[in-house]
Amino acid sequence: MPEALTAAIDPTLVALTVEEAARRLGVGRTTMFALIRTGEVPSIPIGRLRRVPAEALTEYVRRRMQESGFTPIAA
Repeated sequence: MPEALTAAIDPTLVALTVEEAARRLGVGRTTMFALIRTGEVPSIPIGRLRRVPAEALTEYVRRRMQESGFTPIAA
């Protein structure tokens, strides 16, 4: 498996590049930068790099589901 793809799906990563975060959400790089710029998805600087905490993506999706009124169907 290519290293870039492995990093995109590696559940052990706690901080993702913007590109990895975009891949996990299924959005483009530009959209991911927009979500970061507006504060919808938090990011942190590590040295000269910008990283997105992996749990921030889960929180973002959970928030969006609540805002849209999504209710999961019980099995």
